[in-house]
Amino acid sequence: MKIGIPKETLAGETRVALAPSAVVGLIKKKHEVIVESGAGAASFLADEDYAKAGATVVPSAQEVYAAADIIFKVQPPGVEPASGKPEVELLREGTAFIGFLAPFNNPETIRALKQRKITGFSMEFVPRITRAQSMDALSSMATLSGYKAVLIAADRLFRMFPLLTTAAGTIAPSTVLVLGAGVAGLQAIATAKRLGARVEAFDPRPVVKEQVESLGAVFIPMETAEDAQTAGGYAKELGDDFLRREQEAIAGRLPKCDVVVTTAQIFGKRAPVLITEDMVKIMPRGAVIVDLAAEQGGNCELTRAGEVVEKHGVAIHGAVNLPATLPINASQMYSKNVVTLFDHLYKDPEKGLDFEDEITRGACLTHAGEIRNDQVRQSVEPDKEA
Repeated sequence: MKIGIPKETLAGETRVALAPSAVVGLIKKKHEVIVESGAGAASFLADEDYAKAGATVVPSAQEVYAAADIIFKVQPPGVEPASGKPEVELLREGTAFIGFLAPFNNPETIRALKQRKITGFSMEFVPRITRAQSMDALSSMATLSGYKAVLIAADRLFRMFPLLTTAAGTIAPSTVLVLGAGVAGLQAIATAKRLGARVEAFDPRPVVKEQVESLGAVFIPMETAEDAQTAGGYAKELGDDFLRREQEAIAGRLPKCDVVVTTAQIFGKRAPVLITEDMVKIMPRGAVIVDLAAEQGGNCELTRAGEVVEKHGVAIHGAVNLPATLPINASQMYSKNVVTLFDHLYKDPEKGLDFEDEITRGACLTHAGEIRNDQVRQSVEPDKEA
């Protein structure tokens, strides 16, 4: 197959979907790789690196789209700057696309992929199962986000993280509270511990207690009779009463917290508000909140995506696309994820896709002029579901 790698068009996106190191393996499997000149520049990957790996480097995105059977991207199709055309229109009808599609935020893109009979695979919808772990880009990017969130907090906090004993006296360690012990939360815990902070973590799922404690953090328990996780082991949306009890449990720790990193998200829905404005008021002056759920509305009531809000003496960072601030590692990890998924989907391109397979079926949002995912179809075409 001919695999196309265009530049990312979203402002601030520094990642590239395919690293030169991954090109070699694709070439060995008799695929062709066509890369737009400069596609890897923001990740410090030169055109020469791609050419040495065996890719063909072309000067424009139009040439990539015109030649490719399948496009690898990080972000959903946007507008190609040179032509001013939507990237979906540049995709040849009947070809394929692999990348993040954010279907609930981009319904028009999903409708366009359907209309052009594009087979669209969404990295967000790769099933969270054991045999798909190496394809799980959400977890890869969450690892980077959790790490960077703590560095942002350490940089903004007007005190040190570690315990320090000096001739001038003893400096107590900072206290970091991590809300949510998924992939991002666990990486935030590990990073804060490495920097010497005292770390506490809250998660409504008791099953993550062992993981939290294995990283040296204190797990904050919460009494609940409700099942707070899905069958796949992830947090699920719960009722208002449960949320109120979560807030109460968190509020009990906030007066002594110097940093709070929030990571709680519910797939396809608004993030739960775990920290209200009244709760911010009881935090120490100079404290920092880094909200990794900012793009989904935020875990803090005061969060504004892409902004730093300072209120009641607390700085609230609405973190957006943190993996793009670490493009070297992010591109390396994403490249591994997307190539592994591609290899699985197209084991034998001549035989076509196997929709009996759980991974293929789960990741595919559009195919042959249809929206195949029920949840996405209900969101994108609600009138047709009525």
